[in-house]
Amino acid sequence: MTSPLNLVLLGVPGAGKGTQAPALCAKYNLRHLSTGDIFRAEIGGKTPLGLKVKAILDAGQLVSDDVVLEVVQSAIAMETRGLLFDGFPRTVAQARGLDKFFAANGKKLDAVILVDLDEAVVVDRLGARRSCPACKQVYNVRTNPPVKEGVCDKCGQKLVWRDDDKPETIKTRLEAYRKDTAPLVQYYEQAGRLLRVDGSMPPAKVSESIAALLQKI
Repeated sequence: MTSPLNLVLLGVPGAGKGTQAPALCAKYNLRHLSTGDIFRAEIGGKTPLGLKVKAILDAGQLVSDDVVLEVVQSAIAMETRGLLFDGFPRTVAQARGLDKFFAANGKKLDAVILVDLDEAVVVDRLGARRSCPACKQVYNVRTNPPVKEGVCDKCGQKLVWRDDDKPETIKTRLEAYRKDTAPLVQYYEQAGRLLRVDGSMPPAKVSESIAALLQKI
């Protein structure tokens, strides 16, 4: 692994991607790329691409695969570090577009890390999650509770149980995730680039498993 690593991080809601992404970036000197962040930067900078994306979003429409690819390619064109894509690609068309871009620039996507969890574990884990609306700190009432019940350790705000962490919403989110991601997982599995990791382990163990798998590529 002498050349910079280029990775995609996939995971069901509650799999702990938010913990693994910064750890991967620090360990392998990767740039963390999420389409949401890129869109906000382009829109905030009032670039031609940003104005195009803003017009689409303001009209209540979904950003097409072609535009998503254009935005991502613009963001990574001059990057010399390795890349960690989070939330991209979302479709097989985007995955193919990324492969073509890398091939045209003498690069490649090294691996796709899928942090997976059983549905019952996801519901249990997210159902125990509480968030601080002020500083965005996240707790788990069973495995990582605040010192004082219901109160954020960092800023003292009252913690909330977000609607999208409630069981009925979680199941809807999972159904949407499986439907959207299944073709993508199949695409990368057939290409021999998919690395599956058990997300039910403690975060440190998940990190160790990812590192061990990456050592083999």
